[in-house]
Amino acid sequence: MERTEIRERLRALYPALASLDDARFDRLLGEAHVLEVPAGAVLFDEESPCQAFPLLVDGTIRVSKLGSNGRELQLYRVVPGEACIVTSSCLLGQVAYNARGVAETPIVAVALPQPVFSRLLSEHQPFRDYVFGLFAERIAELMQLVEAVAFQRLDQRLATLLLGKGRVIHVTHQALADELGSVREIVSRLLKTFAEQGLVSLGREQIEIVDPARLRQIAQPA
Repeated sequence: MERTEIRERLRALYPALASLDDARFDRLLGEAHVLEVPAGAVLFDEESPCQAFPLLVDGTIRVSKLGSNGRELQLYRVVPGEACIVTSSCLLGQVAYNARGVAETPIVAVALPQPVFSRLLSEHQPFRDYVFGLFAERIAELMQLVEAVAFQRLDQRLATLLLGKGRVIHVTHQALADELGSVREIVSRLLKTFAEQGLVSLGREQIEIVDPARLRQIAQPA
């Protein structure tokens, strides 16, 4: 992706930066690094140093937590126009990462080195408001995740997840298990039960929702 295109996309995706005058914006880009990363690449991992704040221009980042038993729980995804609060908190606290970030698709990002991030945070209120506003949104999402993991049955959570992905879903059972913080065998067993009940139709890396009304009843029991 050409630098001119990256510049224009940054202004469009991040209004907090669009308010910078041209000179300050050019200085920001001059101090930043453009990253182009293939799908599947690990962008950061637990205990790795946190050195830059990525502004995502293209692609999707999946942020997850890995348990001692090897199970993985998805915390959230980052798409263009958003930022990673794990990275923000690690930069602010000057601590290592406590989660893993993986490029779910090929990504293009502009990485602001820690000194540039800190200066922008202290000098530019719109950017500061953006970062802390995002904290509030993400924390609310994470609280919903904690509530779901702690208090909802896995079949409820699976039904809710499926309903949020459209009528025909192209996904592996392992990917669903990762999002739910479960294991593939249990998710496959639940999907087979859903299929036997006529709720879904299963294919190779594909799930079609056949009876969304009954699936919603499972997701939100009376």
